[in-house]
Amino acid sequence: QVQLVESGGGWVQPGGSLRLSCTASGSIFSSFSIYTLGWYRHAPGQQRELVATITSGGTTNYADSVKGRFTIARDNAKKAVYLQMKSLKPEDTTVYFCNANRWDWSNRREEAYWGQGTQVTVSS
Repeated sequence: QVQLVESGGGWVQPGGSLRLSCTASGSIFSSFSIYTLGWYRHAPGQQRELVATITSGGTTNYADSVKGRFTIARDNAKKAVYLQMKSLKPEDTTVYFCNANRWDWSNRREEAYWGQGTQVTVSS
């Protein structure tokens, strides 16, 4: 089966850094390079928020709240996507999820997969 496994979450003080990782396995593995990859976060009582995305061509997009602080990167050889988080703020505290999606031309539908989520806590 398709699986996205996340790691790197934890607790840091404000201003600190964390690097989140997400690795893929299963049927997505062989075609990983064509997927758009992303990171999302879902704070309690709030809707899911897109944090950053990176396309198969390397084009990146960031939420305004994280621009200049977070960096998304991918390593197709390792079937992984990363989120380097710097200058972390308490408001960054929440669960972060990785995502992989693509347009399936053969079935004319979007194909999307999600990781299980990893907790990031920023506090003094």
